[in-house]
Amino acid sequence: MTSPANTDAAASDAPASAVEQRLAELGLTLPEVAAPVAVYVPAVISGNHVYTSGQLPFIKGKLEATGKVSTGSEGYADEPTVSPEDAKYYAAVCAVNALAAVKSVIGDLDRITRIVKVVGYVSSDPSFTGQPGVINGASELLGKVLGDAGQHARAAVGVSVLPLDSPVEVDLIAEFA
Repeated sequence: MTSPANTDAAASDAPASAVEQRLAELGLTLPEVAAPVAVYVPAVISGNHVYTSGQLPFIKGKLEATGKVSTGSEGYADEPTVSPEDAKYYAAVCAVNALAAVKSVIGDLDRITRIVKVVGYVSSDPSFTGQPGVINGASELLGKVLGDAGQHARAAVGVSVLPLDSPVEVDLIAEFA
């Protein structure tokens, strides 16, 4: 797989922030914020924190993979599975989508002073225990684009199913000035 999400070679607009410049250096652009699939908003501000709703790995408006994360040695043959490596990529896509949600409420990603917490959910085959490695995709992406401000507390949780049968979902809390 290539770099996560939302690459757009045709984009000619200069990045609006240093964070977006670092994303561009990775071949990424922020997508439009995904429309909610239920009754909620993508992000809210409380004090000097932004709380994002769970972000799925939509790429150009499409969920490109569904199913449980599995190493391939477990699971049921009739269920779709996603490899841990692909799921890690999709976790990074979720992080980019979460940054887009943050930008939608604070306007400029350079205002982020710290990613406080990341929670990643992995739709897991019952015997899969590699959730931390999958959610590293989100953590590594945030570190690359935010530097020290991207270092955060985190939870990586295995679940039986996620909305739309997504393999991963990520939400975060960002502090801003």
